[in-house]
This record gives sequence, C-alpha cells and structure tokens, in this order.
Amino acid sequence: MDFLQDLSPVVQALLAGLFTWSFTALGAASVFLTKEINRKFLDTMLGFAAGVMIAASYWSLLSPAIEMSSMRQVPVWLPAAVGFLLGGLFLKGMDELFPHIQYGRPSKDAEGIKTSWQRSTLLVLAVTLHNIPEGLAIGVAFGAVAVGHASANLAGALALTIGIGIQNFPEGLVISLPLRREGMTCLKSFFYGQASAIVEPIAAVVGAGSVILVESILPYALSFAAGAMIFVVIEEIIPESQRGGNASLATMGAMIGFVVMMILDVSFG
Repeated sequence: MDFLQDLSPVVQALLAGLFTWSFTALGAASVFLTKEINRKFLDTMLGFAAGVMIAASYWSLLSPAIEMSSMRQVPVWLPAAVGFLLGGLFLKGMDELFPHIQYGRPSKDAEGIKTSWQRSTLLVLAVTLHNIPEGLAIGVAFGAVAVGHASANLAGALALTIGIGIQNFPEGLVISLPLRREGMTCLKSFFYGQASAIVEPIAAVVGAGSVILVESILPYALSFAAGAMIFVVIEEIIPESQRGGNASLATMGAMIGFVVMMILDVSFG
C-alpha cells in the first residue's frame, strides 16, 4: 500500500490494469493443461463473474457517484442516471459497430458490421470489447482518489481491482479453450486469450487521466463505467451462463460473486 501511495495515479491505474490482465492470462494459460472445460464449472464461473461486476457497479462506482453529486448544483440522482445510461449506450454502439461473436454461438450469429474475419478473431473481439469498461472503472477509481474526494480511497480502488481481476479468470478460459478446440496451437490460443484483456491497462490509464484533467466529470465517469459493465452482464454474461442448462449453479455463482465483491469493497473501501 505504501509503495502505491508514492506513485502517480496514472501509474497506479496502469499497474492495476496489468494486474487484472494477468488474471485473464492465467485463465488463458489453462489451455496448456486441457482443451475441454466442464460446462457446469464454466457456467458457475460466468455467474460468479456477473455477480462481481454487479456488486462492483454499485458499491465501487454508482454509490460514490451519488455521494459526490450531493455536493453539486444538480439533482443528486442526475449524474449517476445520465452516466449510467450513456455507459450502456456506449457499449451498445460498440456492439453494433465492431464485428464479434460470443462464446458458444455459431458463426452466423456474429454481431456488428459484416466482415470476412475468421471466427477466432471475432471471439477475441467479443471479450476485448467487454474488457474496456472494466479498465475504465479501475482508472476512474484511482483518478477519484487522486482528486481527493472523501468517498474515494486507495483501499477501495484496490478492492475493485482485485474483484475485477478474479472475474477475469473465466474470460481467459472462454477465449483460449474454444480456439484450441478449433485447431489452433496451444501457444496461439494462449496468446489470443491473454491479448483480449490488453485493453484493460490502456482503458485504466485513459480513465484515470480523464478524471484528473476534468474533475467535474468524475460522478459521470464512475456511473458511465457502471452502466457499461451492467450492459455486459445483462446482455452477454448472464444469458451465456444460463444457456448450458445449469441455471441454478450459475445463479448461485452470481450470488457468491456479489457477496465476495461486496465484502471486498465494504471491508477495504
């Protein structure tokens, strides 16, 4: 903790983004051990990831945004509501624009503009797009600490980082193992799996830098990240966790994930 306090917030955000990326890389490294994954385990982990993201969206992002808004000359709910909706619209626009395909879906279900890109590229892009709001959330959290808001502290930003890192593990699995089953080598499958999260440290730096340069956008930026994360959870992660016929396990995973993230945030934040 003392080591981090001596660093600039942008460097803190970069290191946090690299930390969460490492969990994706760890999940992707599972391809060196197996090319198959138990569907019950995967659905439980996806549910867990959804629970973590839902809890992080409120405890680490929306709640501080609402608290910060109480000191502004606007209705206390306005920045959180506006930022939240803009975050969802941003992810919707990205989904419509960039070609990608979700895990387990046939190639004909690819979303975004039509392209001749290979299925492997579309799989990687799907997770890459959804890692952007996670990186932004981390960066904005560290940026909030830097500008000195009472509702933000370094321990809370670290708790958010740990929570997002944990839920990144199954995302690495979801990329590398399908690529391996489709005939790609272990090394290439791992490379593409970990590469899907390289946007997180980049987005973290952008998020931290933005709120430091323009402090007034902080509550909007926090709720923007929350809205983008909730969009990912509702549109992709929860439906995918339920598709394999393990709805109860996925739901319990989500409950546990929510509680783990809540404990992290309340204890350290």
